[in-house]
Amino acid sequence: MQTGSADRLTRTLGIDVPVVLAPFGGLSSVELTARVSELGGLGSYGLYGYDADRIRTTAHALRVQTDRPFGLNLWLPTGTERDATADEYARAVGTMLPLFAEVGIEPPAPPERYLPPFQEQFEAVLEARPAVLSLVFGVPDARTIEAAHDRGIAVVGTATTVDEAVALADGGVDAVVATGAEAAGHRVSFLQPAEHSLVGLMALVPQVRDAVHIPVIAAGGIADRRGVAAAFALGADGVQVGTAFLHARQSAANDAHRRAIEETPAHGSVLTRAMSGRLSRGARNLAVRTLEEADAIAPFPTQNWLTGRFRALAGQQGKGELQSLWLGQASRLARFDDAGDVFAELVAGIPNAARRP
Repeated sequence: MQTGSADRLTRTLGIDVPVVLAPFGGLSSVELTARVSELGGLGSYGLYGYDADRIRTTAHALRVQTDRPFGLNLWLPTGTERDATADEYARAVGTMLPLFAEVGIEPPAPPERYLPPFQEQFEAVLEARPAVLSLVFGVPDARTIEAAHDRGIAVVGTATTVDEAVALADGGVDAVVATGAEAAGHRVSFLQPAEHSLVGLMALVPQVRDAVHIPVIAAGGIADRRGVAAAFALGADGVQVGTAFLHARQSAANDAHRRAIEETPAHGSVLTRAMSGRLSRGARNLAVRTLEEADAIAPFPTQNWLTGRFRALAGQQGKGELQSLWLGQASRLARFDDAGDVFAELVAGIPNAARRP
């Protein structure tokens, strides 16, 4: 049985403190990412839906604010993505009519494309040369890892089961995020359906540590020093934290989202496909209830694009009932409104023994 060693992860990622900011697809901010990196952790920025130009602009903005290592995150294509048929699109739009009306827009026509190609995004990331490329929804191929390594970029994969962690380690990634079912946002399972891959962090981390030779980053249900200490005791080499940082004022979350984080009990978050077409954890609000009850959810990425039309405006209008309120089961432990205070609280949980090489 082994406890975690922070030195293993910090050397791999080139950081000072084994605390990683979770990459938020659609909710990342340059300010929060840079702040975590400046504090000695790994600030991460989610690039879901970004085209090459936007990736370049974001990387430049990050470098203006910090010269410390940061990570960029991409979603790997799984092969299950597909555009909705005309009938599926019409039925999905029909269920969303009251939600579009609530924010004052007409139902949208389908776009020319729902997502930029992965290769376009990847090439822009290579050009940006972040310290770390983190990936979700699969194992990157050897050429992807080699191209990243050739540019001095460490590659981090994400697993929801032990089998996924082993596949990632065998595939050549430099570290693996073991993300428990408690975590906010999308369940990034790829070997089995997400509904069949719901392993809690306490069971997941020690088994992943026993199964792989690379550093293990624990994610899910960690919001204060107690969660950090527990993660290291379970064998993690570092932690990745989302909801507690999302609550901080430096994040892109709005006040309605922060209130949901403060008020949702551990049993109050739900796993749903309603908002994106993929299983995700967040608060059950009016939008989630409306879409689940209608039972006409379009495939990913169509569903995510469609709900994004009213979600974006709802965020601007402060209408939390129509947003994707991603939050984890430990959301009520998110007590700080400044990222520096969140970071200090997490660092306080790193055991002294784990700090030694």
